[in-house]
Formats: sequence, structure tokens, C-alpha cells
Amino acid sequence: MARLLVTGGAGFIGSNFVHHVIENTDHTVTVLDKLTYAGNRASLAGLPEDRVELVVGDVADAPLVNDLFSRHDAVVHYAAESHNDNSLDNPHPFLKTNVIGTYTLLEAARQHDVRLHHISTDEVYGDLALDDPQRFTETTAYNPSSPYSSTKAASDMLVRAWVRSFGVRATISNCSNNYGPYQHVEKFIPRQITNVIRGIRPKLYGTGQNVRDWIHADDHSSAVLTILDRGVIGETYLIGADGEENNRDVVETILELMGEDRSEYDLVTDRAGHDLRYAIDSTRLRRELGWEPAFTSFREGLESTIAWYRENEDWWAGAKDGVEAFYASKGQ
Repeated sequence: MARLLVTGGAGFIGSNFVHHVIENTDHTVTVLDKLTYAGNRASLAGLPEDRVELVVGDVADAPLVNDLFSRHDAVVHYAAESHNDNSLDNPHPFLKTNVIGTYTLLEAARQHDVRLHHISTDEVYGDLALDDPQRFTETTAYNPSSPYSSTKAASDMLVRAWVRSFGVRATISNCSNNYGPYQHVEKFIPRQITNVIRGIRPKLYGTGQNVRDWIHADDHSSAVLTILDRGVIGETYLIGADGEENNRDVVETILELMGEDRSEYDLVTDRAGHDLRYAIDSTRLRRELGWEPAFTSFREGLESTIAWYRENEDWWAGAKDGVEAFYASKGQ
């Protein structure tokens, strides 16, 4: 049994990881989450109280972080400001959480010699041309294009520096776009699903040709647990499930799976600096650590996700009106 500290564990990807750990190991978990709009206590509902504890706090709070590190065996760092649109409106929270927060954790890991795994994103690599056969690998040069991705790139560099300079026992993973349960309705897939549930036409940026490499949050969770258990200290692993889809096809598939005509959506103003294509090569993770995704069909994973949002309207309904009002003010 290990005592795990999971930062951002009440957010989308973090809460899925907590559920995965509880269902597949005998570890105990402490969640450190600031409970901003993107964190939700309800995402941890039903988990055993003797194995999961929620601590409400900030990853940039050094005294709190030091106390928590002193009482845990390993830390998985999901906490981040992560919405690109929000980073364009106000970059400051992204700097504080993603850069200063990660620095605070690294200093605590250094002081207490605690194993740390840092969760990052494929957006640090910039984007690829739509017709480019290449995919991102662990050696792809960083080329972030938004305040969000640039702060995540900075946090990755901090982790590497603390490993090399101070011997911190850390690994990094850069993952492609996640989908699944507990994702805030501001994000692309749950926004479109909940629009259809509410009788609102889905919205598609630009022409919808931008490509994302999708992975179910359960598969991301299993990959992170694999890296935590068997990853080589100081190394980076890319997590992906060969799920490249353009946004138009995603929206049309959602409509089809929900019993609607595939053409019942609206094109809206494109997002500033909208990256064209992300694509992950996860060969190293699969070859060296033996990981494989369970959701090999994006369509099946999407069907499962739609069912979750249909069955859990009480989880997302309170945020829906505000999200749509925000996007309406931007013509999106």
C-alpha cells in the first residue's frame, strides 16, 4: 500500500485517476485541490472515506504543500489551469498555478525526497500541419502557442531542471486530448453532448478541420499508474491512443450517436491561435513499460461518455447556463 497525494484530484483528469487508483490498487489517496470552477467535490462522491481524503488548498501554498509531502510516498501532479480560451482572456492564473505551483511542489519533493510524477500536455509541442505524417515524440522540440501551453512547457522544464540539478525523483508525461466522465461542460466534447441534451445546436470553431488525438481518461489513468510504478526517473513518456479525429467528425459522430441528424450544428468564430493538429506517438510507453489502451475505438469511448452525461445531469447542470452565456458573449 502506498500513500498517494494527487494534486488537482477533484478536476476532470485527476478525479478519473483517483477513481482508477481506488478501483485497481490498495493505495490510499489524498486529494489537494483548490476547488476553482473546474474542481468539483461531486467528482469524488461515493469513494471510500477511509481511503480518500480531500484537502482544499493551493499548490502554490508552500507550508501546506510541505506538510502534505512529509506524509506521502508519491505525488501525482494534475493541478493546472488548462483552458486555452481562459488563458487568452487572463494569463495570470496560468502563471501562478502552472509555473509557481509546480515550482512549489518540486521544492517540497526535493526537501522530503518524495517520488513525483508531473502531468503535462501535447500542446507544449505546438501543432502539426493537417497533411503532415509525423507525430509528436519525446524528442520533439517545444513550440507552445498560447499562455496555457507556454506555462505548461515552463513547468516541464522546471521538472527536468530539478531532476538534473537536485536529484528530484520525477517523471513527466505529455498526453493527448482527454475525454470521458467528470469533464467540465466548457470543454469541447462535453459542451456538445450537453448542448444536444438541452436541445441546443452544437457549436464548431472555424471550419472544424482542426485535428485532436483523443484518449479516454481511463486510459490516461492506467498509463500514469504504469509510469508511476515502472517509469525511469528523469524520463518523459508520451501518452496517446491513436485517436486522431477532426472536430467536425467528432461533432457529427456525437449527433449521430445521440439520434440527431449529423448536419445539425453551427459554425462559429474560430479561436485565436487555434492549433491545427496534435498527434501523439506513444511507442516508447508501450514498448518499454508494456502499456496499452483499453478504449481502442473512439466511437465506443464516445458512446460511453455520452451515456455518462445523460445519466449524470445533476453533476453538470449547474454550470451549463454560465458556460453558454460566456461563449455567446464571444460569438461562439
